[in-house]
Amino acid sequence: MSTLQTPKAKKNPHRLIHHNHERIDDYFWLNDRENPEVIAYLEQENAYYQAVTAPTKELQEALFVEMKSRIKEDDSSVPYFYNGYYYVTRFEKEGDYPIYTRRKGSMEAPECLLFDGNEMAKGHSYFHLTGLSISDDNGWVSFGVDTVSRRQYSIQIKNLETGEILPYTIENTTGGAVWSADGKYLFYSRKDPKTLRSDSIYRHALGTDPSQDVRVYFEADATFDVSVFKSKSREYIMIASESTLTSEYRFIKATQPTADFQLFQPRVRGMEYSVSHYGSHFYILTNKDDATNFKLMKTEVGHTAMPHWTEVLPHREDVLLEGIDIFSEFLVVSERYNGLNALRIIRWDGTMDEYLPFASETYTAYTTTNVDFDTPWLRYAYQSLATPASVIEFNMVTREQRILKEQEVLGGNFDKNNYIEERIWATAADGIQVPISLVYRKGLQKNQSNPLLLYGYGSYGVTLEPYFSTTRLSLLDRGFVYAMAHVRGGEDLGRRWYETGKLLEKRNTFTDFINCAEFLIQEGYTSASHLYAEGGSAGGLLVGAVANMRPDLFHGIIAQVPFVDVVTTMLDDTIPLTTGEYDEWGNPNDKVYYDYMLSYSPYDNVRAQDYPHMYISTGLHDSQVQYWEPAKWVAKLRELKTDTNLLFLDTNMETGHGGASGRFEALKEVAKEFAFLLDLEKIKS
Repeated sequence: MSTLQTPKAKKNPHRLIHHNHERIDDYFWLNDRENPEVIAYLEQENAYYQAVTAPTKELQEALFVEMKSRIKEDDSSVPYFYNGYYYVTRFEKEGDYPIYTRRKGSMEAPECLLFDGNEMAKGHSYFHLTGLSISDDNGWVSFGVDTVSRRQYSIQIKNLETGEILPYTIENTTGGAVWSADGKYLFYSRKDPKTLRSDSIYRHALGTDPSQDVRVYFEADATFDVSVFKSKSREYIMIASESTLTSEYRFIKATQPTADFQLFQPRVRGMEYSVSHYGSHFYILTNKDDATNFKLMKTEVGHTAMPHWTEVLPHREDVLLEGIDIFSEFLVVSERYNGLNALRIIRWDGTMDEYLPFASETYTAYTTTNVDFDTPWLRYAYQSLATPASVIEFNMVTREQRILKEQEVLGGNFDKNNYIEERIWATAADGIQVPISLVYRKGLQKNQSNPLLLYGYGSYGVTLEPYFSTTRLSLLDRGFVYAMAHVRGGEDLGRRWYETGKLLEKRNTFTDFINCAEFLIQEGYTSASHLYAEGGSAGGLLVGAVANMRPDLFHGIIAQVPFVDVVTTMLDDTIPLTTGEYDEWGNPNDKVYYDYMLSYSPYDNVRAQDYPHMYISTGLHDSQVQYWEPAKWVAKLRELKTDTNLLFLDTNMETGHGGASGRFEALKEVAKEFAFLLDLEKIKS
């Protein structure tokens, strides 16, 4: 559609042979970020994108200003009380990054500044602060910083009495850490520098050289990651070793930091469990004994092996147990039934067992910051596609409920009553009913000319929650319908929903999405010439596969940091995070999985056919999906596609998987995507 010369990556055939099957990858050379030719190609693609979209710059800016105007810039979180202090995270006007503060004993006490993200971010094109951990004596805080967007955090330690930051860093960590009860030791997880797998737990003695840190656990199995955390009771430090399908825990008393970690229950292939502590027992959420949707068990602190586990809440075929929150007098169970959240409150003494009532069909409700063990107040969040987020507290003794904070939508034009929410069900190819959540402006009629953006993910058991978005209003108020396809591969309808959308049933994810698109057209919400698909990361795999399978269904596609070179990536165990993915996608060193992956891998299945308009984004430093996957995909699409539709590769040369770090810079990325969609609609009209 443009007279500009499109970029053309050079072809350098590279032979890849596995299971006596040969693939020729002409763009394999793009996987070297140190190669000046690679950088030159990415910059050429960026320049092309900027040139072709120059006429939309005014629209992009208008969208950015509009979206920013809805945000309460000087906003703050609801305070939460922990170990004698109230903690608040707030933003200042024009500030891109959060400010972390606390007050001792009362919100009327003087504010103590912990960190000002805006000051810390100066001089960095990317900045992320994470993992704030306060010692039990309230005198120290550890924190992790990433200035590359590679998710390799440097841990530092700050003295909260003097404000001094100790003159050393602990490198290549996940950023999080936990303190021993006496505040003399810090436990943290370290990553393999090449694969970025979190494989080791270390103990650091406060004030000593990190080179002297003691490794207390190493995870030898390359399919597992390790993490460390403290029980909510603050009595135990726990190490979790987890793969997609299997869990294993170790623990010590927080008062005995130099003790050897004790194995909770040896790993059993396919058995998952998580551990919480209360009184003389550990509580275990597990899929033991084919409890597909999980059940709750408990065991005495001194007898943690599986033969000692006893049942607390049984497995139910139609209810997924998602998690628990333990209080001194109450157990709160997070459940999911028919795709909807439920919060169940049980009193330990047996005098209460009830659910919080929710009426809508598209809501999202979940427990939030409940760090105080000895409180009757349960804090939870509620929102929907048309209802801004609220933080609510429910008194589990008096049943009093109070709204602590409602998300403000500034600009004066928003009224949730102006929008319609629906949940409809599409029939998949195998007869399964797939839910779709919809929102659109009141008064919009079913019409084939309605633009509709269909979003999907469908991997790792991640549930798509119907959440509120102020940025989305910029599409809804311009006549768009927004839809979420709750396809298999997520956990939206329980654990089986996930298990039938992975490994050798992965194609269900793609066909479900296609069937949802067909159903929306059939029901008159839109037509193929006004239908758009969006997905990021594994959702980028989804829309990439769908683009090959049914390009005729969509006018345009947005793919953010897409995982599209499935076979090559999963065969390379030096690439970050690959080995931990075998239980999700399969191990292609097994020919059965190799052949199946090859049948849907977006990069391997690009062919000579017409494709929709496509906007594809990535980050040079992405640690989750390497930049070269979308780069190679675009190069191959340019070579083979038979249409003249728009194809953009937009690489952020300074960020990684999460995109821009500042809250306003992130809005600019959304504005690019929305401008792409709106411009396509303008072209059609």
